[in-house]
Amino acid sequence: MNWLFLIAFIGILGALAAAGIFMLKRPQAKHDASKHMARALAVRVGLSIALFLFILLAWKMGWIQPRPLGR
Repeated sequence: MNWLFLIAFIGILGALAAAGIFMLKRPQAKHDASKHMARALAVRVGLSIALFLFILLAWKMGWIQPRPLGR
């Protein structure tokens, strides 16, 4: 189960990095860069929502259990 969370988190960070790269593109390709940046940010938001919903589903199904913090 942990590897699934790790892969989703890496995908979220990858989409965020891609959006940053598209944001820093040269001005002559600004229109294409802004379209790609918006798409990368939409993918990041979609992955984040999907990961959150999957965590809720896994908790509800009993696949993961919360642990007490601290002691």
